[in-house]
Amino acid sequence: MSGAPWLHIVRVDVDPAVEEEFNRWYVENHIPDLLACPGWHSARRYTVDDGGPRYAAVYEIAGPWVYDTPEFHAVKGFMHLTPHIRNFQRQVLAPLGT
Repeated sequence: MSGAPWLHIVRVDVDPAVEEEFNRWYVENHIPDLLACPGWHSARRYTVDDGGPRYAAVYEIAGPWVYDTPEFHAVKGFMHLTPHIRNFQRQVLAPLGT
């Protein structure tokens, strides 16, 4: 990775009826699948306590090109949990001064 990483930030709410399943899937499947894609370097999950969607994930990525790889297209999204996701937000942050 050259220069500072870009950040990919996702925030969501999840139907409480599937919250445990969502958290298990996210840790056991989704994060490992994304980190196996070219240009995806790290992931960290958070809960949000200032309003807005409850869950947040922050990923360090090599740049916006990571969204164009076939590996990413094969694993993007929330799969079988999509109907239970609400208030989806995504931000991509470019580093300054690199």
